[in-house]
Amino acid sequence: MADSPDPTPQAPQAPQAPEAPEAPETPAPTPSASPTPPTAATPQQDRPVYVIGGGPGGLATAYALRAQGVRAVVLEKSDRVGASWRRHYDRLRLHTTRRLSGLPGLPMPRSFGRWVSRDNVVRYLEKYAELHELEIVTGVEVSRVEPSADGTGWLLHATGGRELTGSAVVVATGYNHTPYVPDWPNRDGYTGEFLHAGEYRNPAPYAGQDVLVVGVGNTGAEIAVDLVEGGASRVRLAVRTAPHIVRRSTAGWAAQYTGVLCRRLPVALVDRMAGPMAKLSVPDLSAKGLPRPGTGLYSRVNEGSIPVQDVGLIDAVRKGRVEVVAAVEGFEDGKVVLANGDRVGPDAVIAATGYRRALENVVGHLGVLDGRGRPVVHGARAPKNAPGLYFTGFTNPISGMFRELALDAEKIAKAIARDAARRNPSRLAHADARPR
Repeated sequence: MADSPDPTPQAPQAPQAPEAPEAPETPAPTPSASPTPPTAATPQQDRPVYVIGGGPGGLATAYALRAQGVRAVVLEKSDRVGASWRRHYDRLRLHTTRRLSGLPGLPMPRSFGRWVSRDNVVRYLEKYAELHELEIVTGVEVSRVEPSADGTGWLLHATGGRELTGSAVVVATGYNHTPYVPDWPNRDGYTGEFLHAGEYRNPAPYAGQDVLVVGVGNTGAEIAVDLVEGGASRVRLAVRTAPHIVRRSTAGWAAQYTGVLCRRLPVALVDRMAGPMAKLSVPDLSAKGLPRPGTGLYSRVNEGSIPVQDVGLIDAVRKGRVEVVAAVEGFEDGKVVLANGDRVGPDAVIAATGYRRALENVVGHLGVLDGRGRPVVHGARAPKNAPGLYFTGFTNPISGMFRELALDAEKIAKAIARDAARRNPSRLAHADARPR
């Protein structure tokens, strides 16, 4: 597939929807306009599919629905698409290759390089929405989804008292939605700077400072390296459970390629394969506080723990530039208390402690979430007790998030189109909404 021209940095101008008296509850898809409340019930066959979230998963699904002749309206609570990507730290790059990270209908351009930067991801999402003329309504946050009164669709409660009725709903609000910080004892008594990793941008404010990074996922590992390279006087990394660490690329072979190949293999088999491979590619850092994990790589993935892709952590730990310390247990007398009893007094603490999906208020009452607040199904499968409700982007696969979002988008669109055809065969037969 040929590479597309470079996306331009300007924000997309979402098209103004024509007046549609038969569907008054659908908001006008302009970046600045606010949807008006519905004034009448909408015939079920004329209801759009609402996609909640204007990130990569939501945009890809909206395009895939259009390609199936199904009208989709994206509801985005911020003022622009790709809001979560705009908030990430400056040095972030995709850990997946450009060629395997494009969304349906638009490959990422070669000029982005193999590992796409945060800013280029944002440019790509803007171009994607603009090129495909997706219907996007910004400034609208959905607070609750419930079955419509007639039982044939879904009622969405949104900001400003709006009530929107759709034939189906795709929830694409993102894996990293709401920052999570553990309820550490006496944290309020800490006198240094405290922030979640979601607030971190670059190392400039921490030059010459002693910084403790809490959490050794990909974000914590990369921030620790960023701080070292940016001039922090001391960087410590608090680790509760030693992670699996993999090289992002070895002799040109991206770790993502292995992830794709292993995606459907038995967990036990991948675990057995990963051990010897790790010993060949990653040095033993036990003496530096990072022993090899006791559980298998794919077993950990199924528990929600993705391997750390090395972007400098191995070298920084080996050389002592990043010091690995015990997990944080709490705070006391202005100090950080570690699990081994040590007390440290850094100038700043950056909590790379993850995010929550925050779906409970939106769909929790429908019985579609598991004990950890994640959808019980995702992709083209809708919950048995909630037909027409779909989820995308709530897993963190080793084969790459963007790749799986692209695959899920097309599967979801086909499932919704099939359902629409069963309910109203003439609707799709006469539709002229396919992109050209």
